[in-house]
Amino acid sequence: MAQHTRRRVAITGLGPMTPIGNGVDALWEGVRRGESAVRRISRFDAAPFACQVAAEVDFAPLDFMDPKKAHRLDRFSQFALACSLMALADAGLSAKAAAAARAGIYTGSALGGVAYAETQHEVYLSRGIRAVSPMLALSVFGGASSCNVAIELGLTGPSVANANSCASGAIAIGEAARLIQDGRAEVMLAGGVEAPLAPLTFGSFSLIRVLSTRNDDPATASRPFDADRDGFVMAEGGAMLVLEDYDRAVARGAHVYAELLGYATTNDAHHMTAPRPDGAQAARAMTEALADAGVPVDTIGYVNAHGSSTVLNDSTECRAIRLALGDHANRVAVSGTKGLHAHALGATGAIETAITALALERGHLPGTANLRDKDPACDLDIVPPGGRDVHVSHAVTNSFGFGGINASLVLGVAA
Repeated sequence: MAQHTRRRVAITGLGPMTPIGNGVDALWEGVRRGESAVRRISRFDAAPFACQVAAEVDFAPLDFMDPKKAHRLDRFSQFALACSLMALADAGLSAKAAAAARAGIYTGSALGGVAYAETQHEVYLSRGIRAVSPMLALSVFGGASSCNVAIELGLTGPSVANANSCASGAIAIGEAARLIQDGRAEVMLAGGVEAPLAPLTFGSFSLIRVLSTRNDDPATASRPFDADRDGFVMAEGGAMLVLEDYDRAVARGAHVYAELLGYATTNDAHHMTAPRPDGAQAARAMTEALADAGVPVDTIGYVNAHGSSTVLNDSTECRAIRLALGDHANRVAVSGTKGLHAHALGATGAIETAITALALERGHLPGTANLRDKDPACDLDIVPPGGRDVHVSHAVTNSFGFGGINASLVLGVAA
């Protein structure tokens, strides 16, 4: 059987839409500024809920699409299209060029268009079925994001959407990278989008007591690895990345932020909301991602942690990092950026992959906002607020989700 050389994967475009900034420069400025974007919810009346804070995105759809298209798409698909357009522009690729390369798109989202369905259900109850948007059936499924982008940009390559909870965006990136590594695609758009801020959708998370109730001081509500953390803070947003065959990217003179080297995903097979206490399967995701990347453990200089700010997750993730990295864990910097942009569910892994790529390129490890009193169980070198100016060659970024889904990506500096 013929042996195929595995191709390298370059990250050549970033399209982030986040509570701390939209676009590459604004996102990085938000990271360096180190200020939380969490506020009291303005999108709806959150008074009935124990949690009343979230991180919202400043987003003007008409900056990215004409009024007709903006009216046809719900916020979820609007995010997907806006992020994709930003990513392609950042990569120096036109839609025509991406289509000519038979580019595909992989997206991840925990909830898809569920929040829009919730608003349409209210219309149905108050005004009847004839008042419901005819676009409802075409908006609620997770694939609406990838399909709307493919149709708008003419992308005829593979188009897949996954709904693997809070690991969705990272899994979309990892699976899209495999297509390029295997020579089945030259260019892929990949990432995650989430628009969950509607009363019932938001309230369902408050109901199971996974959200912070620090309503009196929203800016400090999301506090990864802190001893006083009390739950995660929900956010909206998205990020799409342009992944490209490395040789192709170099040949066309593209800017390469980082190289995507490895990826793996596992399942705890333990509980729908609680992580496996020993962290074994989260550790295996990191170990297998490192093996996939073909880099030694001691080359890792930074871990961009899932760091959700939940009581169980953060300490368990530290345990998993120790299992995966062994003694080298004592020499690795770790930070969680959700203290800044909060947790946009299935989009967060993509947002954090973009941040990790920028950290490698720009020689700055993001700080862990709101870390005041580190939990003794989080016994790693947690980067404090303000960050750290350090150049590292390789990094791991983790995404863990409901259902015990774990995903890890390994990135390296562009060579």
